[in-house]
Amino acid sequence: MKVLILSINYWPEVAGIGAFSTYRAEYLAAAGHEVEVCTTFPYYPEWKVPADYAGKLASKEERNGVRILRSYAYIPNPPTPLKRILHEASFIASSTIKAIAQKRPDLLLVVSPPLGLAFSAIFLSRLWRIPFVFDVEDLQPDSAAELKMLPSWALRMLYKVESAAYRHATLVTTLTNGMRSRIIDKGIPAEKVELLEPRVDASLFDIEEREGIAFRKQHCLENKFLVTHSGNMGVKQGLDVIVEAATLNRADDSIQFLLVGDGAACGRIRQRAAELELRNVRFLPLLDTANFRGLMAASDVCLVTQQKSVSEIAFPSKVVSYLAAGCPVIASVNPDCEIAQTILESGAGWIIPPEDGAALLSGIQGLRDVDLSEYCNNARRYASRRWSSTRVMGHLERSLISAARTETSALAQEGTIR
Repeated sequence: MKVLILSINYWPEVAGIGAFSTYRAEYLAAAGHEVEVCTTFPYYPEWKVPADYAGKLASKEERNGVRILRSYAYIPNPPTPLKRILHEASFIASSTIKAIAQKRPDLLLVVSPPLGLAFSAIFLSRLWRIPFVFDVEDLQPDSAAELKMLPSWALRMLYKVESAAYRHATLVTTLTNGMRSRIIDKGIPAEKVELLEPRVDASLFDIEEREGIAFRKQHCLENKFLVTHSGNMGVKQGLDVIVEAATLNRADDSIQFLLVGDGAACGRIRQRAAELELRNVRFLPLLDTANFRGLMAASDVCLVTQQKSVSEIAFPSKVVSYLAAGCPVIASVNPDCEIAQTILESGAGWIIPPEDGAALLSGIQGLRDVDLSEYCNNARRYASRRWSSTRVMGHLERSLISAARTETSALAQEGTIR
Protein backbone atom coordinates (compact mmCIF):
# COMPACT_ATOMS: atom_id res chain seq x y z
CA MET A 1 0.00 0.00 0.00
CA LYS A 2 1.27 3.46 -0.87
CA VAL A 3 0.41 6.03 1.81
CA LEU A 4 0.78 9.81 1.56
CA ILE A 5 0.74 11.56 4.94
CA LEU A 6 -0.01 15.26 5.26
CA SER A 7 1.29 16.56 8.60
CA ILE A 8 2.54 20.02 9.49
CA ASN A 9 4.81 18.52 12.18
CA TYR A 10 7.38 15.78 11.66
CA TRP A 11 10.90 14.67 12.60
CA PRO A 12 13.21 16.13 13.91
CA GLU A 13 10.48 17.58 16.13
CA VAL A 14 10.15 15.43 19.24
CA ALA A 15 7.07 16.91 20.91
CA GLY A 16 3.40 16.33 20.22
CA ILE A 17 2.15 15.77 16.68
CA GLY A 18 5.66 15.64 15.21
CA ALA A 19 6.52 12.60 17.29
CA PHE A 20 3.19 10.90 16.53
CA SER A 21 3.47 11.40 12.77
CA THR A 22 7.08 10.25 12.71
CA TYR A 23 6.71 6.95 14.51
CA ARG A 24 3.53 6.11 12.61
CA ALA A 25 5.14 6.78 9.23
CA GLU A 26 8.26 4.83 10.13
CA TYR A 27 6.25 1.89 11.45
CA LEU A 28 4.29 1.66 8.21
CA ALA A 29 7.50 1.86 6.17
CA ALA A 30 9.10 -0.89 8.27
CA ALA A 31 5.98 -3.02 7.70
CA GLY A 32 6.62 -2.88 3.95
CA HIS A 33 4.39 -0.02 2.86
CA GLU A 34 5.55 2.84 0.64
CA VAL A 35 5.29 6.01 2.71
CA GLU A 36 5.71 9.67 1.78
CA VAL A 37 5.16 12.62 4.11
CA CYS A 38 4.33 16.16 3.03
CA THR A 39 5.39 18.44 5.87
CA THR A 40 7.17 21.73 6.50
CA PHE A 41 10.50 22.55 8.10
CA PRO A 42 10.84 21.82 11.84
CA TYR A 43 9.80 24.71 14.08
CA TYR A 44 7.83 23.39 17.07
CA PRO A 45 7.64 24.14 19.99
CA GLU A 46 10.24 26.91 19.68
CA TRP A 47 8.41 28.51 16.73
CA LYS A 48 11.77 28.92 15.05
CA VAL A 49 13.27 27.05 12.09
CA PRO A 50 16.75 25.69 12.96
CA ALA A 51 19.78 26.88 11.02
CA ASP A 52 20.06 23.66 8.99
CA TYR A 53 16.68 24.34 7.40
CA ALA A 54 16.45 28.14 7.49
CA GLY A 55 15.92 30.01 4.23
CA LYS A 56 14.71 27.02 2.22
CA LEU A 57 11.47 26.91 0.26
CA ALA A 58 11.45 23.14 -0.25
CA SER A 59 13.56 20.05 0.35
CA LYS A 60 13.56 16.25 0.07
CA GLU A 61 14.93 13.79 2.61
CA GLU A 62 14.69 10.11 3.41
CA ARG A 63 14.78 8.66 6.89
CA ASN A 64 14.05 5.12 8.04
CA GLY A 65 12.36 4.25 4.78
CA VAL A 66 10.12 7.34 4.70
CA ARG A 67 10.40 9.92 1.92
CA ILE A 68 10.04 13.37 3.51
CA LEU A 69 8.86 16.22 1.27
CA ARG A 70 9.16 19.61 2.93
CA SER A 71 7.54 22.81 1.71
CA TYR A 72 7.49 26.38 2.96
CA ALA A 73 5.29 27.62 5.79
CA TYR A 74 5.29 31.02 7.44
CA ILE A 75 6.55 30.57 11.02
CA PRO A 76 5.47 33.41 13.34
CA ASN A 77 7.28 34.24 16.54
CA PRO A 78 5.36 34.96 18.71
CA PRO A 79 2.42 32.99 17.27
CA THR A 80 -0.60 35.26 17.76
CA PRO A 81 -4.04 33.93 16.70
CA LEU A 82 -3.97 35.87 13.42
CA LYS A 83 -0.41 34.87 12.64
CA ARG A 84 -1.24 31.24 13.35
CA ILE A 85 -3.99 31.42 10.74
CA LEU A 86 -1.45 32.67 8.20
CA HIS A 87 1.00 29.99 9.34
CA GLU A 88 -1.49 27.20 8.78
CA ALA A 89 -2.82 28.65 5.51
CA SER A 90 0.68 28.90 4.03
CA PHE A 91 1.38 25.26 4.82
CA ILE A 92 -1.98 24.08 3.49
CA ALA A 93 -1.27 25.81 0.18
CA SER A 94 2.36 24.73 -0.20
CA SER A 95 1.81 21.12 0.90
CA THR A 96 -1.15 20.69 -1.47
CA ILE A 97 0.97 21.86 -4.38
CA LYS A 98 3.77 19.54 -3.27
CA ALA A 99 1.36 16.60 -2.97
CA ILE A 100 -0.12 17.13 -6.43
CA ALA A 101 3.34 16.70 -7.92
CA GLN A 102 3.67 13.20 -6.46
CA LYS A 103 2.46 9.91 -7.91
CA ARG A 104 -1.02 8.79 -6.95
CA PRO A 105 -1.07 6.99 -3.57
CA ASP A 106 -3.55 4.38 -2.43
CA LEU A 107 -4.51 6.28 0.71
CA LEU A 108 -4.17 9.72 2.28
CA LEU A 109 -3.54 10.05 6.01
CA VAL A 110 -4.24 13.65 6.98
CA VAL A 111 -3.24 14.89 10.43
CA SER A 112 -5.21 17.70 12.07
CA PRO A 113 -4.42 20.34 13.23
CA PRO A 114 -4.33 22.29 11.10
CA LEU A 115 -8.00 21.68 10.50
CA GLY A 116 -7.72 23.43 7.13
CA LEU A 117 -5.87 20.40 5.76
CA ALA A 118 -9.40 19.07 5.27
CA PHE A 119 -9.54 21.20 2.09
CA SER A 120 -6.40 19.50 0.83
CA ALA A 121 -7.71 16.08 1.79
CA ILE A 122 -11.05 16.51 0.02
CA PHE A 123 -9.42 18.00 -3.09
CA LEU A 124 -6.69 15.34 -3.40
CA SER A 125 -9.12 12.54 -2.60
CA ARG A 126 -11.36 13.60 -5.46
CA LEU A 127 -8.48 14.30 -7.83
CA TRP A 128 -6.96 10.85 -7.35
CA ARG A 129 -10.21 9.02 -6.49
CA ILE A 130 -8.73 7.59 -3.32
CA PRO A 131 -9.93 7.49 0.28
CA PHE A 132 -8.55 9.63 3.07
CA VAL A 133 -8.28 9.07 6.80
CA PHE A 134 -8.65 12.18 8.93
CA ASP A 135 -6.54 11.87 12.09
CA VAL A 136 -7.71 14.30 14.81
CA GLU A 137 -4.96 15.11 17.31
CA ASP A 138 -6.77 18.18 18.66
CA LEU A 139 -10.38 19.32 18.34
CA GLN A 140 -9.24 22.71 17.10
CA PRO A 141 -12.62 24.50 17.00
CA ASP A 142 -13.52 23.32 20.51
CA SER A 143 -10.12 24.36 21.86
CA ALA A 144 -10.34 27.78 20.24
CA ALA A 145 -13.83 28.29 21.68
CA GLU A 146 -12.79 27.26 25.19
CA LEU A 147 -9.74 29.51 25.17
CA LYS A 148 -11.67 32.40 23.52
CA MET A 149 -8.96 32.70 20.89
CA LEU A 150 -11.19 33.54 17.91
CA PRO A 151 -14.27 35.68 17.16
CA SER A 152 -17.62 33.94 16.73
CA TRP A 153 -17.63 34.21 12.93
CA ALA A 154 -14.25 32.49 12.71
CA LEU A 155 -15.42 29.72 15.04
CA ARG A 156 -18.52 29.13 12.90
CA MET A 157 -16.28 28.77 9.86
CA LEU A 158 -14.01 26.30 11.67
CA TYR A 159 -16.95 24.16 12.68
CA LYS A 160 -18.16 24.05 9.06
CA VAL A 161 -14.71 22.94 7.91
CA GLU A 162 -14.65 20.31 10.64
CA SER A 163 -18.04 18.97 9.61
CA ALA A 164 -16.95 18.72 5.96
CA ALA A 165 -13.78 16.87 6.95
CA TYR A 166 -15.68 14.26 8.95
CA ARG A 167 -18.35 13.77 6.27
CA HIS A 168 -15.92 13.21 3.41
CA ALA A 169 -13.35 11.10 5.27
CA THR A 170 -13.54 7.34 4.90
CA LEU A 171 -12.36 7.00 8.48
CA VAL A 172 -11.85 9.46 11.37
CA THR A 173 -9.26 8.52 13.99
CA THR A 174 -8.51 10.24 17.26
CA LEU A 175 -6.46 9.96 20.46
CA THR A 176 -8.88 9.47 23.34
CA ASN A 177 -12.31 8.09 24.16
CA GLY A 178 -13.40 11.59 25.12
CA MET A 179 -12.41 13.00 21.74
CA ARG A 180 -14.09 10.09 19.97
CA SER A 181 -17.33 10.72 21.89
CA ARG A 182 -17.23 14.42 21.00
CA ILE A 183 -16.82 13.63 17.30
CA ILE A 184 -19.71 11.14 17.40
CA ASP A 185 -21.82 13.75 19.21
CA LYS A 186 -21.28 16.03 16.20
CA GLY A 187 -23.35 13.62 14.13
CA ILE A 188 -20.66 11.26 12.80
CA PRO A 189 -21.54 7.53 12.80
CA ALA A 190 -19.78 5.68 15.62
CA GLU A 191 -18.50 2.99 13.24
CA LYS A 192 -16.69 5.68 11.25
CA VAL A 193 -14.69 6.97 14.25
CA GLU A 194 -11.85 4.84 15.63
CA LEU A 195 -9.63 5.26 18.66
CA LEU A 196 -5.96 5.49 17.71
CA GLU A 197 -4.02 5.99 20.91
CA PRO A 198 -0.39 7.13 21.20
CA ARG A 199 2.24 4.43 21.45
CA VAL A 200 4.80 4.24 24.19
CA ASP A 201 8.51 4.63 23.51
CA ALA A 202 9.58 1.26 24.91
CA SER A 203 13.13 2.48 25.48
CA LEU A 204 11.82 4.58 28.38
CA PHE A 205 11.09 1.37 30.30
CA ASP A 206 14.84 0.78 30.56
CA ILE A 207 15.87 4.07 32.15
CA GLU A 208 18.44 3.48 34.89
CA GLU A 209 19.16 5.30 38.14
CA ARG A 210 22.70 6.14 37.03
CA GLU A 211 21.28 8.27 34.20
CA GLY A 212 19.41 10.37 36.73
CA ILE A 213 22.49 10.71 38.93
CA ALA A 214 24.52 11.92 35.94
CA PHE A 215 21.81 14.40 34.97
CA ARG A 216 21.60 15.83 38.49
CA LYS A 217 25.36 16.20 38.66
CA GLN A 218 25.51 17.88 35.26
CA HIS A 219 22.93 20.48 36.31
CA CYS A 220 23.94 20.82 39.97
CA LEU A 221 20.68 19.35 41.24
CA GLU A 222 22.05 16.92 43.81
CA ASN A 223 19.97 16.54 46.99
CA LYS A 224 16.99 18.36 45.47
CA PHE A 225 13.43 17.07 45.31
CA LEU A 226 13.07 17.61 41.58
CA VAL A 227 9.66 18.62 40.22
CA THR A 228 9.59 18.65 36.42
CA HIS A 229 7.36 19.98 33.68
CA SER A 230 8.54 18.92 30.22
CA GLY A 231 7.30 19.70 26.72
CA ASN A 232 5.28 22.49 25.16
CA MET A 233 4.95 25.71 27.15
CA GLY A 234 1.86 27.18 25.54
CA VAL A 235 -1.31 28.94 26.60
CA LYS A 236 -3.21 25.71 27.32
CA GLN A 237 -0.62 24.53 29.83
CA GLY A 238 -1.43 27.29 32.32
CA LEU A 239 2.13 27.32 33.65
CA ASP A 240 1.47 30.24 35.98
CA VAL A 241 0.30 27.67 38.53
CA ILE A 242 3.87 26.36 38.77
CA VAL A 243 5.24 29.86 39.30
CA GLU A 244 2.61 30.41 41.99
CA ALA A 245 3.56 27.19 43.78
CA ALA A 246 7.24 28.06 43.57
CA THR A 247 6.56 31.52 44.97
CA LEU A 248 4.70 30.05 47.94
CA ASN A 249 7.65 27.70 48.55
CA ARG A 250 10.49 30.12 47.87
CA ALA A 251 11.87 29.80 51.41
CA ASP A 252 12.34 26.02 51.05
CA ASP A 253 15.39 25.31 48.89
CA SER A 254 14.95 21.53 49.05
CA ILE A 255 12.34 21.55 46.24
CA GLN A 256 13.50 22.56 42.74
CA PHE A 257 11.07 23.26 39.91
CA LEU A 258 12.47 22.50 36.46
CA LEU A 259 10.63 23.63 33.31
CA VAL A 260 12.00 21.94 30.20
CA GLY A 261 11.00 22.82 26.66
CA ASP A 262 9.74 25.85 24.79
CA GLY A 263 6.56 27.35 23.40
CA ALA A 264 4.44 30.44 22.97
CA ALA A 265 4.22 31.19 26.72
CA CYS A 266 7.81 30.33 27.61
CA GLY A 267 9.17 33.88 27.37
CA ARG A 268 6.43 35.30 29.57
CA ILE A 269 6.85 32.59 32.21
CA ARG A 270 10.63 33.08 32.24
CA GLN A 271 10.17 36.83 32.68
CA ARG A 272 7.69 36.39 35.52
CA ALA A 273 10.00 33.97 37.37
CA ALA A 274 12.89 36.40 36.92
CA GLU A 275 10.86 39.36 38.19
CA LEU A 276 9.91 37.34 41.28
CA GLU A 277 13.56 36.31 41.72
CA LEU A 278 12.61 32.66 42.06
CA ARG A 279 15.81 30.71 42.60
CA ASN A 280 13.79 27.52 42.95
CA VAL A 281 12.67 27.65 39.30
CA ARG A 282 15.00 26.76 36.45
CA PHE A 283 14.49 26.48 32.69
CA LEU A 284 16.08 24.15 30.16
CA PRO A 285 15.50 23.90 26.40
CA LEU A 286 14.16 20.78 24.72
CA LEU A 287 16.55 17.91 25.34
CA ASP A 288 18.00 15.25 23.08
CA THR A 289 17.17 11.61 23.75
CA ALA A 290 20.04 10.91 26.15
CA ASN A 291 19.41 14.01 28.25
CA PHE A 292 15.65 13.46 28.25
CA ARG A 293 16.23 9.98 29.66
CA GLY A 294 18.41 11.55 32.33
CA LEU A 295 15.71 14.09 33.11
CA MET A 296 13.08 11.38 33.56
CA ALA A 297 15.39 9.30 35.75
CA ALA A 298 16.25 12.34 37.88
CA SER A 299 12.70 13.65 38.35
CA ASP A 300 10.99 12.84 41.63
CA VAL A 301 7.61 14.12 40.40
CA CYS A 302 6.43 15.18 36.95
CA LEU A 303 3.70 17.75 36.36
CA VAL A 304 0.84 18.01 33.91
CA THR A 305 -0.87 21.39 34.12
CA GLN A 306 -3.78 22.87 32.20
CA GLN A 307 -5.99 25.92 32.37
CA LYS A 308 -9.47 25.46 33.82
CA SER A 309 -10.98 26.34 30.44
CA VAL A 310 -9.18 23.56 28.58
CA SER A 311 -11.53 20.84 27.42
CA GLU A 312 -11.80 17.56 29.24
CA ILE A 313 -10.63 15.67 26.15
CA ALA A 314 -7.11 17.10 25.74
CA PHE A 315 -4.38 14.50 26.19
CA PRO A 316 -0.74 15.67 25.92
CA SER A 317 1.87 13.14 24.82
CA LYS A 318 3.97 13.87 27.91
CA VAL A 319 1.58 11.73 29.96
CA VAL A 320 2.63 8.62 28.04
CA SER A 321 6.33 9.44 28.43
CA TYR A 322 6.04 10.18 32.14
CA LEU A 323 4.31 6.90 32.89
CA ALA A 324 6.61 4.82 30.69
CA ALA A 325 9.60 6.28 32.52
CA GLY A 326 8.02 5.37 35.86
CA CYS A 327 7.58 8.97 37.02
CA PRO A 328 4.97 9.78 39.68
CA VAL A 329 2.61 12.44 38.30
CA ILE A 330 0.71 15.35 39.78
CA ALA A 331 -1.95 16.53 37.34
CA SER A 332 -3.29 20.04 37.88
CA VAL A 333 -6.32 19.52 35.64
CA ASN A 334 -10.10 19.29 35.62
CA PRO A 335 -11.07 16.12 37.54
CA ASP A 336 -13.28 14.73 34.76
CA CYS A 337 -10.71 15.05 31.96
CA GLU A 338 -8.92 12.20 30.16
CA ILE A 339 -5.65 12.99 31.91
CA ALA A 340 -7.21 12.72 35.36
CA GLN A 341 -8.93 9.46 34.48
CA THR A 342 -5.65 8.00 33.22
CA ILE A 343 -3.68 9.00 36.32
CA LEU A 344 -6.37 7.58 38.60
CA GLU A 345 -6.71 4.34 36.60
CA SER A 346 -2.96 3.83 36.57
CA GLY A 347 -2.35 4.68 40.22
CA ALA A 348 0.60 6.76 39.05
CA GLY A 349 -0.09 9.92 41.02
CA TRP A 350 -2.50 12.54 42.28
CA ILE A 351 -5.07 14.92 40.79
CA ILE A 352 -5.40 18.47 42.10
CA PRO A 353 -7.56 21.42 41.00
CA PRO A 354 -6.27 23.45 38.04
CA GLU A 355 -4.86 26.97 38.49
CA ASP A 356 -4.44 26.48 42.24
CA GLY A 357 -0.83 27.05 43.23
CA ALA A 358 -1.41 26.27 46.91
CA ALA A 359 -3.01 22.92 46.04
CA LEU A 360 -0.15 22.12 43.68
CA LEU A 361 2.43 22.85 46.35
CA SER A 362 0.50 20.78 48.89
CA GLY A 363 0.44 17.86 46.48
CA ILE A 364 4.18 18.10 45.86
CA GLN A 365 4.92 18.23 49.57
CA GLY A 366 2.62 15.28 50.14
CA LEU A 367 4.41 13.11 47.60
CA ARG A 368 7.79 14.18 48.95
CA ASP A 369 6.86 12.63 52.28
CA VAL A 370 5.82 9.18 50.99
CA ASP A 371 7.48 6.18 49.37
CA LEU A 372 7.20 6.80 45.62
CA SER A 373 8.15 3.30 44.48
CA GLU A 374 4.54 2.11 44.23
CA TYR A 375 3.61 5.06 42.01
CA CYS A 376 6.64 4.34 39.80
CA ASN A 377 5.76 0.67 39.40
CA ASN A 378 2.09 1.44 38.74
CA ALA A 379 3.03 3.95 36.05
CA ARG A 380 5.26 1.57 34.10
CA ARG A 381 2.82 -1.35 34.29
CA TYR A 382 -0.03 0.79 33.02
CA ALA A 383 1.99 2.30 30.15
CA SER A 384 3.17 -1.12 29.06
CA ARG A 385 -0.34 -2.55 29.08
CA ARG A 386 -2.23 0.32 27.44
CA TRP A 387 0.18 1.85 24.96
CA SER A 388 2.37 -1.01 23.79
CA SER A 389 3.72 -0.49 20.28
CA THR A 390 2.54 -3.92 19.15
CA ARG A 391 -1.07 -3.23 20.06
CA VAL A 392 -1.28 0.43 19.03
CA MET A 393 0.69 0.30 15.79
CA GLY A 394 -0.83 -3.00 14.69
CA HIS A 395 -4.25 -1.41 15.06
CA LEU A 396 -3.10 1.59 13.00
CA GLU A 397 -1.95 -0.57 10.10
CA ARG A 398 -5.08 -2.72 10.08
CA SER A 399 -7.33 0.35 10.18
CA LEU A 400 -5.57 2.02 7.25
CA ILE A 401 -5.59 -1.13 5.12
CA SER A 402 -9.28 -1.63 5.86
CA ALA A 403 -10.09 1.98 4.96
CA ALA A 404 -8.23 1.71 1.67
CA ARG A 405 -9.86 -1.58 0.69
CA THR A 406 -13.38 -0.63 1.74
CA GLU A 407 -13.42 2.63 -0.15
CA THR A 408 -11.70 1.21 -3.22
CA SER A 409 -14.28 -1.58 -3.38
CA ALA A 410 -17.14 0.92 -3.06
CA LEU A 411 -15.75 3.11 -5.83
CA ALA A 412 -15.24 0.12 -8.06
CA GLN A 413 -18.88 -0.96 -7.61
CA GLU A 414 -19.99 2.52 -8.62
CA GLY A 415 -17.91 2.26 -11.75
CA THR A 416 -15.82 5.30 -10.96
CA ILE A 417 -12.42 3.62 -11.02
CA ARG A 418 -11.03 3.03 -14.48
